[in-house]
Amino acid sequence: MHPLTWQQAGQSDDGLREFLLPALVDLGASIIIQDADHNYLFVTNLPETWPIDRSAAKLNDLSLFGEEVAGRLSALKADMRAAGHKGHVEVTVGSEQVYEFRVQAVELPKSGVHLITTIVDRSEERHRERLLRALLREVSHRSKNLLAIIQSIALQTARYSGSLDLFLHKFRGRLYSLSQSQDLITDSSWRGAYFYELVQHQTEKYLPENRHLVRVTGDNVLLTPNASLHVGLAVHELIVNAVSHGSLLRGGRPIRVTCTRLQVDGHDSLEMMWDEPLEAETQGEANTESLKAHFGSTVLERVVPASVNGKANYSISEEKITYRLVFPIEVGD
Repeated sequence: MHPLTWQQAGQSDDGLREFLLPALVDLGASIIIQDADHNYLFVTNLPETWPIDRSAAKLNDLSLFGEEVAGRLSALKADMRAAGHKGHVEVTVGSEQVYEFRVQAVELPKSGVHLITTIVDRSEERHRERLLRALLREVSHRSKNLLAIIQSIALQTARYSGSLDLFLHKFRGRLYSLSQSQDLITDSSWRGAYFYELVQHQTEKYLPENRHLVRVTGDNVLLTPNASLHVGLAVHELIVNAVSHGSLLRGGRPIRVTCTRLQVDGHDSLEMMWDEPLEAETQGEANTESLKAHFGSTVLERVVPASVNGKANYSISEEKITYRLVFPIEVGD
């Protein structure tokens, strides 16, 4: 008796075996029993892939499974002469179905060694494994992309920061922007992020009690992961600038952000517009030049448009700050 098996004293093994077959069949297993000469004695619950010809006087591996599978089973069973020998082969049918054939030699008290083959459908299990491998490859791909973006941001931030403190302040804010966009991308199983949600996530930290000061209209487009990260970064730069110069909170005049589908050179594209009005105390030629010097952002004018294969225009006048980003809609990264 197997060391992990218990049965009541005096209970017949043969009687208990009668209960095992229905249990195995209920679990979805197919069962084949053969004698020592590999003659078929019993077959039950075969997958529909291999229909049984019930009019046949005799069955064998070749007639049931075809030449290729029969050859593999024959090689597996060839050395199974003594009880306890076992082995298995995995068979793929078409592109989706996978079956495992588990064969073992069992000695019965009165009739000698028999071969018991159990066939288990592994299709769903193998499908999950393929999905997991694809997921891990996608995680690696996304991680490398994100690290490349962070490296680029770090270099650009360092290049235009006059001190370590200023660098750390800007860099931390940009990392926060990426993390906010990445959360949306992850929640969507890496399909990307919707424009409205992206703007909301990037602005709500800086306007916790004044969310009405950023009004989003237009097409709520699902952006690709790459576009989500970089458009989110642009919105982060713009809202930080808006809060920093103070005109937004003093005047209470809302910023208007729009997203519009359009055709550019025959390609489906998106236009993002940021329209931020300036208050009277911010206006004037001297103040305008000061804002240009302080907020002329390499991230907005170079990094973001280059990363989404688009074009950007960032302008500051006496009346308003505008940012226009146009880029092609991509199917994926």
